[in-house]
Amino acid sequence: MSQFEYVEVPPCATPLASSSSTSASTAAPVPLPRAQAFSAPPPTPSASKPAFNLASLLMSASVHIPAPPAAPRVATGPETAPALLSSGTPLAIQTTTVNFTRFVSRAGPVFWVQDRVEEVVMWRKGNAYTVAWMAGYAFICYFPRLVLLLPHAILIALLLATYQTKRPDAPPPPPTSYLQSYAEGSAGWYANLQAIQNLMGAVSDAYDAALPTVPFLTHASPYTTPLLLVLAVSFFALLPVLPFIPLRPTFLLLGLAPLVIAHPRIRAVLPQVIQSQQPMAAQMRMWAQRAVDDDKLAPDVWNAPLRSVELWENERWDAQHVAWSKTVLRAGERKAWTRGRDGWSGGLDDSPGSLSHLTFALEPGWSFVETESWRTDYAGTWVECGADSEGWVYSNDAWQDSHPAPTDEWKTKGAMTRRRRWTRRIWYSGTAV
Repeated sequence: MSQFEYVEVPPCATPLASSSSTSASTAAPVPLPRAQAFSAPPPTPSASKPAFNLASLLMSASVHIPAPPAAPRVATGPETAPALLSSGTPLAIQTTTVNFTRFVSRAGPVFWVQDRVEEVVMWRKGNAYTVAWMAGYAFICYFPRLVLLLPHAILIALLLATYQTKRPDAPPPPPTSYLQSYAEGSAGWYANLQAIQNLMGAVSDAYDAALPTVPFLTHASPYTTPLLLVLAVSFFALLPVLPFIPLRPTFLLLGLAPLVIAHPRIRAVLPQVIQSQQPMAAQMRMWAQRAVDDDKLAPDVWNAPLRSVELWENERWDAQHVAWSKTVLRAGERKAWTRGRDGWSGGLDDSPGSLSHLTFALEPGWSFVETESWRTDYAGTWVECGADSEGWVYSNDAWQDSHPAPTDEWKTKGAMTRRRRWTRRIWYSGTAV
């Protein structure tokens, strides 16, 4: 059988018989490789309860599932072989459907524990309940060796909670009763599905929040080397101090601090405290953004003269839709985007809400920095009263009497306006554009 020079045949492939050497009538069928058999058949849908079938959902939605990419090749000796991504069951829609359905019906204990932890941390069952857990944690901090007895305590509590107090001689419930209460299509099954949905969103949010720090840890940023030096110096500086740090009070404070902060009364006062520190927090936020932007500057831009240009975003309160909007700005007043600090001059004729492509003519030789876009002035440095957490400064119907938040009088009349400042850096290239 001839081999193609431009096709790489994987070792696991089964060659088919050639039609030239074997006729179609006498050729024996060559068995194709099959996926590993399922441990349990897929659930049979009933007439009274529609089954959640992922395969049917994908097929009905005409979703195209691309073939998996070729596995990277790793050197294993004289010859190279494709590296396996996993040694488990091959990817198959049927396996995904069965395993996902089983996972949804069996993930209830995970989210039950999550709900119980939230009840303690968020003080949802009263002060006495959370204070009791705080006292238990403080007791463990004072006697840290009690941590070794926690598995025994958990199992004893579980056995006592499931003890048949009314009928001690009654047989225990069948182990399938839990799965029946969380059967496919039941209320518990959909509750688990909702919890999985929210968990996927939380994991994605955490991933997106941690992603900007990756360049600093992979030597893709010039700040990685100073960070490494600071960590190394602080590591060796802390070594002689460690014996003098009281571990019990330290872990006690670190463990009880989140519970104290989550108390309803503390949470009611905390926004006011944060609001009082808003200017400092906003300034630090802008400094951090500027440090990231400086890290992305090209060498020719870094060594060239830099300065900033301004844009002003204007909005009016839309009482009909109960939202802020640029489309309700009155005829003859300021436009959605203006260049002048007075809010009127230098209006830009552009679609409301679009900022990424807003540009205007600059002086000869000056160009916008391409590695960064418009940045919000979160601190409201252009006005004495300051701004809110997103940089907005609120005013009355005539764009006067600025405040960092709408007043009760403006809320009653429903006539409010607001604006905020955006800045972007430009650099001098020395050549006229």
